[in-house]
Amino acid sequence: MSRTTRRITGVAVAGFCAAALAAPALAAPSAGPDTSKAPGKTQFPIQILSFNDFHGNLEPPQGSSGRLQTGKTTADTTNVGGVEYLATHLKQARVGHPNTVTVAAGDMVGASPLLSAAFHDEPTVEALNTLGLDITAVGNHEFDEGYKELQRLQNGGCIDDGDGKDNQNSCAAGTFTGAKFQYLAANVLEKSTGKTILPPYAVKTFNGAKVGFIGMTLKDTPSIVTASGVAGLEFTDEVKTANALVPVLKAQGVNAIVVLIHQGGNVPSATPYDFTCKGGGSLSASSPIIPIAEGLDPAIDMIISGHTHQPYVCSLPDPNGQPRLITSASSFGRLYTETDVTYDRRTSDIVRPTTADSRNMLVTRTVAKDPAETALIAKYKELVKAVANKVIGQITVPLVSRTADDAGESPLGDLIADAQQADTSVIPAGGTAPVISFMNAGGIRADLVADANGNVTYESAFTVQPFNNYLVSMDLTGQQVLDVLNQQFISSPGNPARPYVLATSAGLTYTHNRATVSNVKVGGVALNPAATYRIVTNNFLSDGGDGFPAFRGGANKYFGGLDIDAFANYLGKKSPYTPGPLDRVTFAP
Repeated sequence: MSRTTRRITGVAVAGFCAAALAAPALAAPSAGPDTSKAPGKTQFPIQILSFNDFHGNLEPPQGSSGRLQTGKTTADTTNVGGVEYLATHLKQARVGHPNTVTVAAGDMVGASPLLSAAFHDEPTVEALNTLGLDITAVGNHEFDEGYKELQRLQNGGCIDDGDGKDNQNSCAAGTFTGAKFQYLAANVLEKSTGKTILPPYAVKTFNGAKVGFIGMTLKDTPSIVTASGVAGLEFTDEVKTANALVPVLKAQGVNAIVVLIHQGGNVPSATPYDFTCKGGGSLSASSPIIPIAEGLDPAIDMIISGHTHQPYVCSLPDPNGQPRLITSASSFGRLYTETDVTYDRRTSDIVRPTTADSRNMLVTRTVAKDPAETALIAKYKELVKAVANKVIGQITVPLVSRTADDAGESPLGDLIADAQQADTSVIPAGGTAPVISFMNAGGIRADLVADANGNVTYESAFTVQPFNNYLVSMDLTGQQVLDVLNQQFISSPGNPARPYVLATSAGLTYTHNRATVSNVKVGGVALNPAATYRIVTNNFLSDGGDGFPAFRGGANKYFGGLDIDAFANYLGKKSPYTPGPLDRVTFAP
């Protein structure tokens, strides 16, 4: 395939304070005449459009991922999402708003559908350029392929990946010029230099009126990203980082400050898309964003959040007890938030207690598609066909479900775990094959779906496992295996709520009461805590991800191939595949 450049473009970033002072002031888009300087006009509106956790969903998401609750029950849903529609909605929302900015709160890329992931998420960056994104914080998934790759997405350039290595292809369309929008990473430093990997903030100017945007990811990013993705980086405390930037911004005459943060809140179950706290609702008390919001400097006027994939428009008290707006727009481009704040020229600040009018808006599919986004999708759909349409196997049921039973076991989890254990790439020369496999539920992103003839394509399999994780085999003692199993029920900060049951391969059986495990057997024989067992998992869990530090103590670690390849190869060998009984994990209260 044609490519005009084969290089990775770096980015020079100054130290924390120096980078802050050098952060770019972004030009406001032209959206009609500006009346903010009319005679006698000291206050005027600024429109802030925002979204989060896009995850490369260029096409409308399928199944439940492409719907949102619009009524009082979960049966009241509307089909939403798709970048062609999101671009149109944003364009329409900007009409009549000369002072407007479009921002995001991280995870624009990563865990993306094949249409974007097959090209290192370059299509998503191009699509976000087209829809007019101005600024975004980094999220944890921006680090899936390491921070150098994140910098390349910002600055452009191509990866010499051999025109399809690992079913990915950089610059398949010829060139990649990078993001026109600005990524912000205020709390991500290179350990070797102490400098931020990207600017910590950006300033948007509306005919002399300045608004500063600080962008951060959650400080616990290293616990939910593979170690290689964050190697050499330090993730600093969100509150301390943002508060230290307030005087830096004020020194430049920027009093209006908005935080874009990839951390969020949780809302009650069966919540409609337009959930707000005005009607007496509230974020769940355990929401990780709450202590952050309560600690952020009162000079910060608004918080745009993400990561939890929840829809809400709420307020939380700042340290002075004043209400401060906080929003989140669900995920996958299904919603955007429209917020109108009032800027006062006398104070050079957003009016607070807030007079903001904020609401989450559905990205319905009833509007016209944006033609530029349609053309971009069509281009990459043609380029991805050779990979996406390849049939890799058959299943005897319409889908293999990732839905777990009461014990936490699922048909698809069993299939993936068995595929990992059977993969020969994890056996070193003269080595021992694994007898146990572990797979994290959060890495299973969709059901495995077949066509009408039972055929499963690579695209369908990739939708299930989109991370391109490597498989890692290692030695664990029986006691370490017990530790892993018990850690499924031990809560820890920054990790998925417990119980969090791992998928396991055939041969490992046990019972749990959602607190501890018992009757653990391997191949029908009771687990011996003093014995050594060869196990296999993905590199994310191998590094202790999702709150499983026992994996870090594994000995003789050996890296094999990609998890998606193991899955595809196993399905091909076992086709036509029929799910077996769920008898590996037993729940006994």
